Amino acid sequence: MNLPLWRVAELASACGVFDREAVARGYSIDSRTVQPGQLFFAIRGERLDGHGYVAAALEAGAIAAVVEKERAQEFPDQSALLQVAGTTAALQALGAGVRRLWGRALIAVTGSAGKTTTKEAIAHLLAARWQVLKTEGNLNNHFGLPLQLLRLGAEHDVAVVELGMSHAGEIAALTELAQPNLGVVTMVAPVHLEFFNSVADIARAKYELIAGLRSGSTAVLNADDAYVSQFGRDFQGKVISFGIHKPADVRALNIRPRGTEGTCFELAAGGEQADTLLPLVGEHNVYNALAAAAVALERGMFLEEISAAIRTLQPSDKRGQVLKMRGATLLNDCYNSNPKALDAMVDALLAIRAERHIVVAGEMLELGPAAAELHRACGGHMAERGVDVVIGVRGMAQAIVDAAASGGVAAVFVETPEAAGEWLARELKPGDAVLLKASRGVKLERALKAIEPLGR
Repeated sequence: MNLPLWRVAELASACGVFDREAVARGYSIDSRTVQPGQLFFAIRGERLDGHGYVAAALEAGAIAAVVEKERAQEFPDQSALLQVAGTTAALQALGAGVRRLWGRALIAVTGSAGKTTTKEAIAHLLAARWQVLKTEGNLNNHFGLPLQLLRLGAEHDVAVVELGMSHAGEIAALTELAQPNLGVVTMVAPVHLEFFNSVADIARAKYELIAGLRSGSTAVLNADDAYVSQFGRDFQGKVISFGIHKPADVRALNIRPRGTEGTCFELAAGGEQADTLLPLVGEHNVYNALAAAAVALERGMFLEEISAAIRTLQPSDKRGQVLKMRGATLLNDCYNSNPKALDAMVDALLAIRAERHIVVAGEMLELGPAAAELHRACGGHMAERGVDVVIGVRGMAQAIVDAAASGGVAAVFVETPEAAGEWLARELKPGDAVLLKASRGVKLERALKAIEPLGR
């Protein structure tokens, strides 16, 4: 939202000498990408301090910079400085203020897995009728969310944002910023256990979204998740459930996997049914589509209309992308990983007809004391499901390899994604189906670079 600097100062509690009538036409916290006319926030981070880049931002055309009062004296020319107590708090206050000024429907999505895919699916379905603003990528933290809120404009009818977290209390704070009218929780799984004592504690952190919804809001909840299904018990607003196996308001019936084409199912709600084909692999993506369908129904869309929109969904980058290389099929799902998501993608891989099913699994980070046990369980699942070859990449992935090998699977451990790529370049055969999945820190996409020159 374009704002005159006097309004920015009002919303962000800023003072200083600056052109009050000048208009901010965008907002940035990165001096490398700031555009002319944007307002630059000098964020003090763990590794970098934005105050050291104010001059660069202004030289790049920033209309002004938001700095901390105690640092203002560092700048000889203070004519383009908005001074605040804390720049992060000011960014958040401005984002929340813009959200209030905009005043339309906002949907917030959280969950241990499926957040980004569900957010994208919701935005895709709603775009059949309305102008939608959605979170770019996964900018879902205390910096990314306010920057997304600042993009809200009169042209947007509805917004869909993603809320991420690593610690308790973070979802509550983000919910307060976003002020959603509708909250979606996809699932609860053992992630971030480095920062939580149990999965139950993770569930409590995810519940912060529902607890923070205002009166008259709607909660969209996974009926098949043991934790999420209970989130509506004390909620005073409207609850819409979605699921496959248990009774729910929005369900998928008669599910028929179609390999790399996706999954066919009957979308059922309100006593009606509509057949659809979801062009995303895996049953876990059916849940994401159901959550999106529940939101679309609540917004007033018709079942047939939703079914048609589902048919044109596409996977996001590194999230279940189907690639063809050297006569083999690759599932590029290496953006991130956790035990439940890895098991789900292994199941999706096995639904694809292939000469060999190969899993390239990088280590899963932030699992705390339970890391070895959880990695072993995933290796055991691969053996039980009949995976032919397992390549474990880095660190704790050794436990995946050991468990898979104990179950009779040909399993190899390598230290780097590049080494995994070399194995694929050497061993990949026509007719193979390969899954690549790991935590973001592993950067498993580098394995693909080793085989891309070999052709598709």
